[in-house]
Parts: sequence; C-alpha cells; structure tokens
Amino acid sequence: MMIEGFLLGVIVASSLTAGAFFIRFWKQTRDPLFLGFGVAFIIEGINRFAFLFLDHPHQGGPVLFAVRLFSYAVILAAIVNKNRT
Repeated sequence: MMIEGFLLGVIVASSLTAGAFFIRFWKQTRDPLFLGFGVAFIIEGINRFAFLFLDHPHQGGPVLFAVRLFSYAVILAAIVNKNRT
C-alpha cells in the first residue's frame, strides 16, 4: 500500500506540473489548445489525488472514471476547436 501511495503522489505531482506549464504557455500565446491541455492535466491531477483516499486505489468507482472521461473530453474539444479555426 505504501508504494501505491508514493506512485500516485508522483503521478499527481507530474500532472499538476504539466498542467501548470500548459497554463503558462497559454498565458504567453493565448492558444486555446494549451488551455485545454492545462485544464485537463489539472483535472487529472486532482482526480488522482482523490485516488489516494480510497482503500483500493486500483479499483476506482464510476465517478472517478467519469472525471477522467471529462478531462479527455476537454482535450478532444480543444483539438476540435483548434482545427475548426
């Protein structure tokens, strides 16, 4: 259990760091694709943080997977929006 918590912590930190970089790039360029990726990585980091409070983190419930689906939908919407304009 200890190693699972450590690895989830690494994933949380990496996701939030990637989200912060994408948000910074969005502030510089105002490209909505960077905003979409930044928001998706931050949502994914928060979602993985919620996994830390479960008894069995590898068996997440449907709500946690719905959040993951939402973050992927944000990325897909950003890509579609970028290709439309």
